Order: sequence, then structure tokens, then C-alpha cells
Amino acid sequence: MIPDKLRALPFEGEIVAEPLLGGLSNESWKVTDARGAHVVRFGKDYPFHHVDRAREVMTARAAHAAGFGPAVEFAGPGVTVVEFLNARTWGPEDLRREPERVGHLLRRFHDGMAAHVEGAAFLFWPFHVIRDYARTIRAGGSVFADELPALLDLSARLEAAQVPLPIIFGHHDLLPANFLDDGERLWLIDYEYAGFGTALFDLAGAASNAGMDAGETARLLRAYFGQDPAPDLRRAFDAMQCASLLREAMWAMVSDLHLAAPGADYRAYARENLAKLDAALGHYHSLHGQET
Repeated sequence: MIPDKLRALPFEGEIVAEPLLGGLSNESWKVTDARGAHVVRFGKDYPFHHVDRAREVMTARAAHAAGFGPAVEFAGPGVTVVEFLNARTWGPEDLRREPERVGHLLRRFHDGMAAHVEGAAFLFWPFHVIRDYARTIRAGGSVFADELPALLDLSARLEAAQVPLPIIFGHHDLLPANFLDDGERLWLIDYEYAGFGTALFDLAGAASNAGMDAGETARLLRAYFGQDPAPDLRRAFDAMQCASLLREAMWAMVSDLHLAAPGADYRAYARENLAKLDAALGHYHSLHGQET
């Protein structure tokens, strides 16, 4: 059965709709009408995640203008319709197989997006997000609240390992499923967390979310920077990989308090990312010592 909220959108003629599964915070559908196929996404503003849908739509339009994302065909309160791309959704193995392709894409994205962004600037600094998540987790009486002092101490040490870099406009949610491959080019989708920030968070997120090994990560960084990064930059990147996993775990902790997507187990997802964080920290400390 096609929901009334889909029939209320400005499609042409009869429509066929099928749900798109896998989202942890939004509801998505593939809808086909007389003009072709479209993707419909329903989602509210989530202040606890710093998500503003109007800003997301603006960014999606900027990404299309810059050549990185599908066209936005309609946007209204709580709903966005974009063109359906005849492209394959990537998995972790795809990023691991082609880290150079990812590195070149991110370099072009970081260099090209800012010129197309409109309105008030939004800053994404992962360590601020982590601190703000901690406030939400504590205020909500989360089952994870007792772990916050150790997590915040770790975040502070990882932040201290960062180095000054140019401000770029980043995606900041580089899960493998947000890469689409049409056989000729890569596309990026889902701009909820996009904003000005540091290139290292996108690079670290792409590497850690895909489970890249040391060799694959080195290829990613070499493709992005054009050379192997200097030791202090590589240390900052390794620290940011840990921070990206910590932020993802705390995203799940906050979501456990405020979201209820069908089939989503936010507590399990938090534990999964904390386990990945432990492994990343072991690697970080083996390379850079216990003190950050």
C-alpha cells in the first residue's frame, strides 16, 4: 500500500513506490512516476544531532551544482525528493579496493563545494559534537552515562593531537552507503552533517567506517594530499580516526534516547563502534605512544 504522504507529493500520474531500507534516522522510498524514478526522504529537524533540514536541502542543492550529488526536485517541511541515480551503493569493500578514487573525490569535494554554499555558515567540529552529545546523554539518563568521564577525557586528548589545517566544506558522514557508483563516477548523498570543518574528519571517517588497513589508508592519504603526510599530520589523522569512531558511538547513544527507526538497535551500534574505537586506539598508541 502506498502511504498517503507519498501520494500528496507532486508526482505525475500513477506512482509505484518501494521502501529503501538501511537508514538509522530517516525514512526513504523509491518512487516511480510518469517522469521516471525519484528518491523520497522523510526526516525531521533533530536539534540533538545538530540536524537542520533546511540547511541539508541547501547543501544538497549546492552539491548538485558542484557536480557531486543528485538534483533536488522538491523540498517541503520534513520531506525531500531527489532524482534517482542508476548507481550502485558502495560497501566497505569498495572503499578498501579503491582508496585513491575516494581520496581524489574528497579532494575535489573539499576544494569545490564552498563556492556553491549559501546562507549562514555551519561549522562541524567533531570534538564540540562529542562534548554536546555528552550533555544530552547525561541529561537523558542514558545507560551509557557512567562511561562519559572516560570518553570525554579521551576526546580531549585526541583533540590536543590535532594540527592547524585550512578550513574546508566537508560531508562529515562518510559511511560506505553514502557513496554511489554509476560505473563512470562517484556520487555522494545525505548531507545532514555537512558544513565547514577539517579535511581530516572526512578522511578519517571514510577510512575507519570502511575498515581500511594501514596500506589502504596510506593510499587514501597519498591520493588526497599528493604525497605522504608529515609525521605530525599523520598523528593528527590517526587521532581523528579514533575521534570519528567515538563520535559515531555517541551518535548512537543519543539516538537511543531520541530516535526509534524500525529495526534499529542503537545500543548495539554504540557498542560496535566502541569496540572499533578500542582497536583503533590500540593501533594509535602502538604508533604514537600512550600520551597524546
